Order: sequence, then C-alpha cells, then structure tokens
Amino acid sequence: MTRPLRVGIVGAGPAGIYAADLLTKDETLSSCGTSVSIDILDKLPSPYGLVRYGVAPDHPRIKQIQGALHKILDKPEITFYGNVEYGVDLKLEDLRRHYDAVVFATGSDRDRPLDIPGVDLPGSHGAADFVFWYDSHPDVAPSWHVDGTSVAVIGAGNVAVDVARILAKDADDLLSTDITDNVYEGLRAKQITDVHVFARRGIAQCKATPMELRELDKQPGVEVLVYAEDFDMDEGSLQACEESNQVKTNVKVLQNWAIRDERGAERRLHLHFLHSPVEILGEDRVSGIRTERMELTGDGSVKGTGEFVDTEVQAVYRAIGYLGSPLTDLPFDEDRGSSPTPGAGSWTWTRSTWTACTPPAGSSAARSASSATPRATPWRP
Repeated sequence: MTRPLRVGIVGAGPAGIYAADLLTKDETLSSCGTSVSIDILDKLPSPYGLVRYGVAPDHPRIKQIQGALHKILDKPEITFYGNVEYGVDLKLEDLRRHYDAVVFATGSDRDRPLDIPGVDLPGSHGAADFVFWYDSHPDVAPSWHVDGTSVAVIGAGNVAVDVARILAKDADDLLSTDITDNVYEGLRAKQITDVHVFARRGIAQCKATPMELRELDKQPGVEVLVYAEDFDMDEGSLQACEESNQVKTNVKVLQNWAIRDERGAERRLHLHFLHSPVEILGEDRVSGIRTERMELTGDGSVKGTGEFVDTEVQAVYRAIGYLGSPLTDLPFDEDRGSSPTPGAGSWTWTRSTWTACTPPAGSSAARSASSATPRATPWRP
C-alpha cells in the first residue's frame, strides 16, 4: 500500500484550511492511488485566523464562515495542532524532515507603516492592534483606553470603516454580540462624539464595500456627514463607475448622504475625501492631524494642492493595509511585507523546490475562498 503523502500547513486561517481542502480533493493524487495526510499548525490555540480575530463583533454573518471551515477540519485526513509556533517550536529543517510538502499560509498580521511626523506619538494606533483587541486576540493586552472625544481614522477600506463604526457605536449596541466583558467595559468608557475618516483619494476610489459603507448610517445615535467640496469626479472616476457596480453604488450612497439635511445626532461620523495625512500633531501625545487637500488628475489618481487643513483629534487610528511578518529561514521582501511570490497565495516547499500554492482560478475552492473573505485581506506569508 502506498504511503500517504504527508503535508504540513503552517497557518490555520481560511487560506491554510482551504489549501488543505483542495489537497483532499486532488484528482491527480487520487488517480494514482495516493492518499494524503495533512497537519495544520498554528501558533494560536484555536483555528480560523482573521475570521475569528479580524472580523468586527457586529458582523456575525461573516463569523459564521467558521462553520464551513470547521467542516473541513473535521475531515479524517486533516489534523489541527494549536499552540505550535513556527520558528520557535519548529524550524524549516524540522518540517522538511517530517513532511513531503509544506505550505506557508500565515497571513498578514501587522499594520502597513505610515511614514509621517508624529506617527509614534501616544494616541497614534495601528488598526490591527485595535481590531485584535476588540476581537480578544490572545496576544493583545486585555485593556485599551479609547482616548478623547474626537478621533481620526486614516483609510477608506473595510478595516477603516469597521474601526470608525466601532469607535462611534454605543457599547450597549454590542451586547448582543460575542464581545468579552473587558472589551465592553473599554468601549463603554469612551466619550467619543466625533470620528473623522480621512481618505487620500476621491469618492470613486473608496475601497469599502457598499454593505460596509451603508452600515455606518445604521447606528442609533450616529450621524454620517459627507462634504460636498470632497465630491470631485474626473474622467477616471466616471469610467470606474461605468465599469464597476460597487463603485457606482458607493458613489450614489455618498452623494445621497451629502445632500440630505443634518439630523443633529449625539455622535457624528465625518467622511473626508481628497485629504492626505501629512503630520500627526502634538507634543507629548496626539492633539490633531494635518491633511493636505488633494485634487484628481484625470485618471483617478491625485496630487497635492499645497492647501493644508488641521483637525483637532486626541487619537489617530491608521487603517491603510496589513503586511505579513518575516518567517524564519524563508525569503522575505520587507517593502512588500511578504515572501517573494509570482502571485497571491502561499509558498510550498516540495523536495527543496518553492512553488506558489493557490486555489485554481474558477475552482469551487477558489470561489469559496473568495466568498469567505469579503474584507479582502491579502493571504500572504
């Protein structure tokens, strides 16, 4: 009887679990009578990665994806081992000794840096740390003081929208979710009245999905404010609307918000487009943010106008993307925040040959992976 092909997968997020699922269905292996035995290793005690620790608590529908991932982990060919940290408990030479192939699917776990003055001031936070806190990630301290009455969020993607929504939301509105007591108490103590979201480009370049964007306006006691002077549209923006229903929907939602009368809610969520952050202000801690007014160049890109705006805030949350972390004994591109790869996905070692490991385009696993990650966080080593 042929010995099963032994595969080790480092990382138990959606990428690692779907890779395991693909391997159990591989027709090439089955046609030659070869079975597969898969160990999924993760440094955390529980699986599911960002589905567990990166999704806002008021998004239970997305968290339900864990059910589909659990069914995969229940397959007899797959075994999950938690509390096993690659580079500490196991090195590459250990994996090579015990497995015929190794897949690295460790994801993106740190904030993309923002190189502007003041970014290191107390009160300046990366979105990843805040998200991990409200999702009770075991590696993050249980306490978080939400500073001030006015805060800034930098970014225009789903993570930025999530952070802004949680900062503006009444903590009692999260009691029906699975937040822990320490997170509830931390959010209940906040005194925020104004959340300012700053996006470098225009409304047609907003990266948030329409569902996430609309949710900003569905919070009791919160009013979304959009400003008409931020609504420039160039030829590139109009073309983007024609080519993408998502862009067209976002633009329509934002335009409707801009023309309606203010409701005078107790908390306000300000969306500022064409504002590029150039400095976080303050001496001993954050006291404001300086942005440069941008203008569209015709193709959807922007350039600075030389006009600067100062906004008083007591905290800044940076949500401009995630990067991966270096892995022991593996190549790493610090500028890109990932291991060198010809495309998105994970790296596999097979008899000392490195190849990209991704679900084939159009396959059921690729479609499942796409539908399971509406937050569009890159799956990179």
